[in-house]
Amino acid sequence: MCATGVSVRGIRGFCVFAFALFLAACGGGGGGGGPVPSLGLFAGDMGSNGDADGVGAAARFNGPLAVATDSAGNVYVADTLNFTIRKVTPAGEVTTLAGTAGVFGGTDGTGAAASFNFPNGVATDSTGNVYVADTNNHTIRKITPTGVVITLAGTALSAGSTDATGAAARFAFPIGVATDSAGNVYVGEWDNRTIRKITPAGVVTTLAGTAGTFGSTDATGPAARFGGPAGIATDSAGNVYVADDGNNTIRKVTPAGAVSTLAGVAGQASFGTFAPGALPGLLNSPAAVAVSGTSLYIVCSEGVAAVQNLP
Repeated sequence: MCATGVSVRGIRGFCVFAFALFLAACGGGGGGGGPVPSLGLFAGDMGSNGDADGVGAAARFNGPLAVATDSAGNVYVADTLNFTIRKVTPAGEVTTLAGTAGVFGGTDGTGAAASFNFPNGVATDSTGNVYVADTNNHTIRKITPTGVVITLAGTALSAGSTDATGAAARFAFPIGVATDSAGNVYVGEWDNRTIRKITPAGVVTTLAGTAGTFGSTDATGPAARFGGPAGIATDSAGNVYVADDGNNTIRKVTPAGAVSTLAGVAGQASFGTFAPGALPGLLNSPAAVAVSGTSLYIVCSEGVAAVQNLP
C-alpha cells in the first residue's frame, strides 16, 4: 500500500516532482523487469512561482511542501506559500481544491471560501478526504472530496498541548499527518515534540512524548522523548513512523505508544557521507517518511534512503 502523505519540507521548489516521489514512496520501477524509475516534471515550472491552475507546465505553485495520493491516482499538494490545497489529476490537470492564493486565515468553508495559514502536511483516507496540518493555525483540517473544509481538531491561532475533543484540543505547529485504515489521524508536532492521535470523532490524545520536553529516549507514551517530529507515515499494522528531524533519527511508535529508534543515532549526522549498511546507520535532517509493504523510504538531505524488511 502506498503511503498517503509525504512531507517534502526540504524540497522548496515551485513544481511537483510527483513521478520521483511516488516511485520512491511506492517502490515503483524497482526490479522484476518493471519500468526503470525516472524523474519527470509532473506539474508546475521550476523557473517561476505563482498560483495558476492549468495542465502540466502551465500550472504554477509557490513553495509546495507536501504531497499525498488517493486510490484514484490523484495528487494533493500543500501549496504552502499560496495558502491553498491543490489537486492534480493523473493527467496533470491542476485545480485549487480549497483556499484562495494569497489569502491566509482559519475560516472553514467550501473551496475558495476556506482559508489556511501555511498548510504543511497532507494525507488522505480511503474515502477521499484530505487531512491538512495547518501549521501556523495550530489546527488539523479536513477537506471532503467536494472541497468542504472543516476544522477537525484545534482552534485557529490557539497553540497548546491540551488533549480534548474538536475545538477544545490544542496543537503547537503541527507538521506531519498520516491516517490508518480505521480512519484515525496521526500528527507530528514540532513545537510540542509529541505524536498525537485523532479519532474520526475528533477526540485527541497524546500517543507518545511529553509536550515541551526535548530528548531521544525510547520508552512508552509520555516517557518517550522526541527532538522535532516532522513527516510521519503509518503501516498496515497501525505502527507510526516518525522523521525525528531534531534527532536525525527515524522512530517507530506502536499502537500502544511504545517508541523505538529504527534508524539513525540521536545527536549524530551523516553530513553528506551517507553509506548503506546495517542499522542504525547515520542520517542527516530526515524530513519525510513513506511506507510501502515492508519497506520504509526516508527523505533526508542526501536524498531518499530505504529500510528494507521492516522489523
